[in-house]
Amino acid sequence: MTLPEFSCLCPRSGYPDYATIYLEYIPNEYVVELKAIKLYINSFRDRNISHENTANEIYNVLEKKLEPKYMKITVDFNPRGNVHTVIEIDSSKI
Repeated sequence: MTLPEFSCLCPRSGYPDYATIYLEYIPNEYVVELKAIKLYINSFRDRNISHENTANEIYNVLEKKLEPKYMKITVDFNPRGNVHTVIEIDSSKI
């Protein structure tokens, strides 16, 4: 699943940060409804949150709700201030 229009606010400057989120998972008992994930991801739009906390929170919420057999989330933030951030959390490496 690719979510190319993620946005949140920098906790220090208040400027918007943009990212593409890549979500891979092998479901167990539950699958995420596309509208539900869209609404959840859009809830970050007006939140002041760091890149690292964004990835951790999304991973933790989906892990808790879905209990997948496997999950990997990659958050690829657009460069800002000459810094490009890519954060990956892979359940097989935890």
